[in-house]
Amino acid sequence: MVDSPVSWRQTWLRGTSSLPSSENRLAMLARGQLCGYNSVRVLRIHSVWIGTLKNVFLVGTCIYICFALVSDKLYQRKEPVISSVHTKVKGIAEVKEEVVEDGMKRLVQRVLDTADYTFPLQGNSFFVMTNFLKTEGQEQRLCPEYPTRRTLCSSDRGCKKGWMDPQSKGIQTGRCVVYKGDQKTCEVAAWCPIEAVEEAPRPARLSSAENFTVLIKNNVDFPGHNYTTRNILPGLNITCTFHKTQNPQCPIFRLGDIFQETGDNFSDVAIQGGIMGIEIYWDCNLDSWSHHCRPKYSFRRLDDKTTNESLYPGYNFRYAKYYKENNVEKRTLIKVFGIRFDILVFGTGGKFDIIQLVVYVGSTLSYFGLTLKYVSFVDESHIRMIDKQLLGKSLQHVKGQEVPRPPMDFTDLTKLPLSLRDPPPIPGQPEEMQPLREEVTPKSRDRPSWCQCGSCLPSQLPESRRCLEELCCRRKPGACITTSQLFGKLVLSRHALQCLLLYQEPLLALEAEDTNSRLRHCAYRCYTTWRFGSQDMADFAILPSCCRWQIRREFPKSKGQYSGFRSPY
Repeated sequence: MVDSPVSWRQTWLRGTSSLPSSENRLAMLARGQLCGYNSVRVLRIHSVWIGTLKNVFLVGTCIYICFALVSDKLYQRKEPVISSVHTKVKGIAEVKEEVVEDGMKRLVQRVLDTADYTFPLQGNSFFVMTNFLKTEGQEQRLCPEYPTRRTLCSSDRGCKKGWMDPQSKGIQTGRCVVYKGDQKTCEVAAWCPIEAVEEAPRPARLSSAENFTVLIKNNVDFPGHNYTTRNILPGLNITCTFHKTQNPQCPIFRLGDIFQETGDNFSDVAIQGGIMGIEIYWDCNLDSWSHHCRPKYSFRRLDDKTTNESLYPGYNFRYAKYYKENNVEKRTLIKVFGIRFDILVFGTGGKFDIIQLVVYVGSTLSYFGLTLKYVSFVDESHIRMIDKQLLGKSLQHVKGQEVPRPPMDFTDLTKLPLSLRDPPPIPGQPEEMQPLREEVTPKSRDRPSWCQCGSCLPSQLPESRRCLEELCCRRKPGACITTSQLFGKLVLSRHALQCLLLYQEPLLALEAEDTNSRLRHCAYRCYTTWRFGSQDMADFAILPSCCRWQIRREFPKSKGQYSGFRSPY
């Protein structure tokens, strides 16, 4: 049986005739307050396109989260590698040298082994000699300095007794003596004969060093994961040689191949010397189901390749071999050119950690689903946190959750530039503080109804986002915070803002069109840091309208159009 329609008037009359008494109404109101529940109204839109777009967005978000989780192993706890390196260089080189015996010069063939061309260095480095110059038979006596622009002289007046500099080879005696032929130089007390200024021999005397090999032993440790390993695999073939594709795990490297990997010619570098970096990267997955911990080798030239433009090209140093002849101490000075190899070990080891997984999932979901905003009123001691959508309600009237203001650290105030501090007090004149005046500012007709300080302006944002900028510096009527002297010094001081920008980027070149924009955004950051203290809160803080427009007046935009509040999400 179908019910007959009832007119709205009959329904209203029937309802009014059965209205409860005042006591019943109070009981119903109490039950509604204690046991009631207010839910958010949900609007369902029947649209294939909107539904498909929503599902595609959700699926894409889930795929991105899973892909980032697996590819970057964000479920693992990462730990940097701790390593030690030991090297062994092997190879034989043949060198021909000129020696003087009985006043006659002749060529002598010598064979150099590892002890002759390698030198121990500090840290993860080793050095291989590729070229050299010798000055033999030096002893302590008086002799003329090698002719240079600084040492040439014509009389004793050009020499100063006791004079020396970092470029000289000895201490001048004050005499000008003949060096060779018509050339005269200042006499010095030094190891004589003085080392001649010569260029490195071409080609390099140990050009065959490109066939030398080096064995690198690298032990690594991840103490947090209780895991230790090394780059030498069990059952290693000691005759192997590293190759990027055919044998990438072999720890024995041919020096010529290292330079070939970087696109350099070993024979050219061997003349003046150089510095080469051998990089060992450990990307270790220590989970039992997908364990992998093997090094990856790469090479990088570390010194200046433009040797013709450098003041001191290549890599060289001097050392001496001392001996006695006829009870006189002598030495052979050797200037060595060669290649220093720096071994750079870096990397991380990761292992599954449930805490890291929960943190990643929680932070990712909160990134897509949570919208936090913080506001601060000058007449309140706390900060208000707003974690709900505004739904058209201005920020000025949203209660939010009260959050304690973070404690401020005043120890760095003494480091401020002198121009940012108050001037020293004048003798005989009392010091005065000028706090905000509490008298009520008369509200102008063009001021919004939510403004309490009289300095706010209406928002320029669209109506759907206008509520995000409807915020005053005060909760109750009173003086605006922009009238405070501290606001001018901390927020509007052009000199202070320029110092902050240059502190972050010392080589920043502020162009005329870009200056105001950078200063304006820096002033926004100064205000939020000042009023909210915590950097986490400052990132989600909203500036009052009066402060925002005061900053814009001080550092205006050329076209006058401002983007307004942008949500961090």
